Amino acid sequence: MAEEGRRGEEEDRGPGAAHRGFVLMEELVEKLKLLNYEEEVLVKHNMKSLSRHYFVSSPYLASNPGEQFYMFTIIAAWLINVAGRPFTEPQEYDEPNATVSNILAELRALGVQVDFPPSRLKSGSGEHVCLVLDHLAEEALKRRGFTFTRPKYPAEKPEEDGVMDDDAELTLSRVEEEMIEEADHEEEEEEEENMMDLEALKLPSSHAQSEPSSKPDRILESTVDAAEWRLEVERVLPQLRVTIRTDNKDWRIHLDQMHQHRDGITSSLRDTRSYLDKLQEDMGKTLEKVGSREKYINKQLEQLIQEYRSAQAKLSQAKERYKQASGGETERSRVLAEISEELEKVKQEMEDKGSSMCDGAPLVKIKQSLTKLKQEMVQMDVRIGVVQHTLLQAKLKEKSNMTRDMHATNIPEPAAGPLA
Repeated sequence: MAEEGRRGEEEDRGPGAAHRGFVLMEELVEKLKLLNYEEEVLVKHNMKSLSRHYFVSSPYLASNPGEQFYMFTIIAAWLINVAGRPFTEPQEYDEPNATVSNILAELRALGVQVDFPPSRLKSGSGEHVCLVLDHLAEEALKRRGFTFTRPKYPAEKPEEDGVMDDDAELTLSRVEEEMIEEADHEEEEEEEENMMDLEALKLPSSHAQSEPSSKPDRILESTVDAAEWRLEVERVLPQLRVTIRTDNKDWRIHLDQMHQHRDGITSSLRDTRSYLDKLQEDMGKTLEKVGSREKYINKQLEQLIQEYRSAQAKLSQAKERYKQASGGETERSRVLAEISEELEKVKQEMEDKGSSMCDGAPLVKIKQSLTKLKQEMVQMDVRIGVVQHTLLQAKLKEKSNMTRDMHATNIPEPAAGPLA
C-alpha cells in the first residue's frame, strides 16, 4: 500500500518526479565537493567517496539502509556545523528517531520549511534525504560566502554561422534541389552540343575537305584489363555514393518512425494477445477452482464455525464476568488494606501494653510512691498533733484569761465615807 501511495504521488507531481532524486543527488555531490567534504568528512571517518546516486532510492540500485543512514547523519551534522549551528556528531548506535528529530529541528531553525514526516529519513535514502542535505549544503555555502554566478558564453560571429550552415548535413529537400539543378544543367549542355553539330554541318564542303577527317578508320578496342577495371570501380565506388544524413527534425523521419512503431506494436500485439488470452483463460479456470474449493471448505467447516462462534460468545461473557469480578476484587482489596492497617495499629498497642505489663519498673515506682506517701502522712500527723496541742494551749490560756477578767469585775468597791 505504501508503494502504491508513493507511485500515486509521483504521478500527481508529473512524469519527471521519479527522476528528481537523481538530479538532486548529482547537484548535492557537486556542492559537497565545493565544501571540500572529502578531506573534512571522508578522511576523518575513513569513508569512501559518495557515488553520483548514493542516496537515491531506486529498485535498480543496491541499497544498504544502515550504512546510508549513518552516512546521512554524519554529513548532515557536518553541514549544520558548517552553517554556523552547534550540533553534536551522532554515533552509529544512537536512537534513529532522536537523531532525525534533532536534524529536522536544526533545519527548521535555519528557516527551511519541513512538510514531511520524520519517518521518511529513517531509511537513509530517497528524495527527502537528498532534499534535506541539499538545503543544508546551500546554507553551508552561504555561510562560507560562495554564490553561483551565471555562465558567460563567448560572443558568436555571424560569419561562422554561414560557414557552419555550409558544412551542415544535407537534408532531403536540398538533395532534391541539387539533383534538379544538375538535370537542368545536363539538358542545357546537350542542347549546346546539338547546336554546335548543326553549325558544323552548315560549313562549306571545301573547308571540310581541307581538314583531315575526324572519323576513326577502325573500331576502337579497350586495352585495359577487365579485372583491373573492376578493382578501380570498387575502389572509387564509395566516393561516388551520395550519403544523405537524416535530420531528426524532419517530419518525414517522424512519420516513418511512427509507421515503424505502429507495425512493431501491431506485430507484438498479435503475438501477445494469444498469450494474454491463454493467461486469462487459465486465470478464469483457476478462479473457478478456488471458488468451488472455498464453497466446499465452508460447507465442511460450517459446524466448526458455529462452534467457534459459540465459543467466542462464551469467551466474551466470561471476560465480562471477569471484569465485574475484578471491580469487586479491587473494592475488597481496598477494604482489606484498611483492615490490615487497623490490625497493625491494634497489634502495636497490644505489644506496648504487654511490654508494660511484663515490666516490674512501674510496680517498684508505685511501692516507692506509697512509702513516700506514708512518710509524708506520718509527718503530717505529727504536725497536726503539734498544731492541735498549740491550739489547745491557746484555748486554755484564753479561757484562764477570761476567768481572771470575770473575777476582777465581780469584787465590790470599798466605802469612801470615813476616808473623806
